[in-house]
Amino acid sequence: MKRKLTILMGFLLTVLISTGAYAYGGEGRGHGGWMDGNGKKCMQAGFKKLNLTAEQKTKIDALEGECKKEVQPLREEMMTKRAELRALWLENSPDTEKIKAAQKEMSILRDQMIDKMTTFRLSALALLTPEQKAEAHKFYKGKGSEKYKEGKVKNTNKVKASDNK
Repeated sequence: MKRKLTILMGFLLTVLISTGAYAYGGEGRGHGGWMDGNGKKCMQAGFKKLNLTAEQKTKIDALEGECKKEVQPLREEMMTKRAELRALWLENSPDTEKIKAAQKEMSILRDQMIDKMTTFRLSALALLTPEQKAEAHKFYKGKGSEKYKEGKVKNTNKVKASDNK
């Protein structure tokens, strides 16, 4: 009995610490943003390496500001839904239908945020010169897991031309 209680307390302590650490972390890269070299939150940190003109910087900053305005309410709603979902899971008898509905609502919000951020990125890319696009391609091509870059993990999403027949 004492061993089970110790294990349960350790698990609860881990959950409490990780939840606090996650909340403290705020908006890291996994939440749709990047940090520039000065620790300033910005979505176009990768663009800083492209020697943008003053006009390009101004336009990208305007696009970023618009995107942030559109995404922030969705992000806040997502945090609310996440708390509601957590409460549903902590009930003595979790309601399967309520949990699935909450997860669907979160998926819809996540999709809306991704759509808005995709629109921002495409609009920002449209402002770049062909040389800047080539440089951006080199910069982002190097990102990602080493296993994927080295081809050690098979990408199951690729469709062969022969599969379409």
